Amino acid sequence: MMSPLKLSDRQWSSFTVEQVGDVLGGKDIFAHQRKEGDRPYIGSSAANNGVIDFVDNDNNTKSSHILSVNRNGSVGYVFYHPYEAVFSGDTRRLKLKQYANNKYVNLFIATCIEKQKEKFKFGYKLGAARLKRQRIMLPIDEHGEIDWEFIINFMKQKYQAVMSEYVSPPINKVYDKRELKEMHWGQFKMDDIFIINSGVRLTKADMKKGSIPFIGATDNNNGITQFTSTTNSSLDSNLLGVNYNGSVVENFYHPYKAVFSDDVKRLKLKNYPNNKYVLLFMKVVILQQKAKYAYGYKFNATRMKEQIILLPVKADGTPDYEFMIQYMMRMENEVILRARKEK
Repeated sequence: MMSPLKLSDRQWSSFTVEQVGDVLGGKDIFAHQRKEGDRPYIGSSAANNGVIDFVDNDNNTKSSHILSVNRNGSVGYVFYHPYEAVFSGDTRRLKLKQYANNKYVNLFIATCIEKQKEKFKFGYKLGAARLKRQRIMLPIDEHGEIDWEFIINFMKQKYQAVMSEYVSPPINKVYDKRELKEMHWGQFKMDDIFIINSGVRLTKADMKKGSIPFIGATDNNNGITQFTSTTNSSLDSNLLGVNYNGSVVENFYHPYKAVFSDDVKRLKLKNYPNNKYVLLFMKVVILQQKAKYAYGYKFNATRMKEQIILLPVKADGTPDYEFMIQYMMRMENEVILRARKEK
């Protein structure tokens, strides 16, 4: 068995991003132009590997085995796309000049570039010119060349270490295989579906370090912005945390106990037992309203209660929670099977 490789054992040198790869542009596909499909559309998000929509559109940004670098929005975040995708104008694409189709090299370079993201804040955009000039540190061999073999082997070891700790959950038993387009849908006020509770203001000065997740109005890390030992009346679990401020409408499922900031609303089901699969289905349903709450239009408790959402319904017009569970179980099965295949 190969002994663990260490970054500290290597010599390092700086290279410009342009030396490593070709920087290419993106192209906006505005909401009214998008056709529903299954091709990922990559925007300047810090979440979901940069995927902001799935479309049937095709343009000259279509590519695979490529890195996306956010030039706007969540500036400096970098994601690897082994799959075919199209890319918005808020991103720049980086196609590596060597080992372009190697996931280990792409993931290593992505991390090196993302280490610079703190530099690009407060309106300082990461445009093509700046990205090309941006310097990153890379390990080198005895000839002063980039040590691609080390990079590949190092990342392989990291990947295998993670996968060795992964325990595959059992496959869910699914009996309902209907698709979303086969369902009848009804309109509901969120107040008819959810009990909506507030978070509680907790300042950094009052927060002590600990292991309890603190949920803030962010769009990444499942909403977790800190870990604390300080608790208050917002301590809760098995719910959706929905941002009404900050990254408005973004929401996350929290099966664990957490405390919630006053920028986040806590949503629990009103007429059905709180269930992971139903809440994850509701997460996506609520996200469909994101475009409406932009430019300072807060998703506060009053608007949240009155907001209309579409849900699959049974013959009597009531929400079909059982279908939601079955549908999300199917989605989870796909992820489990994909992870088993990669392992």
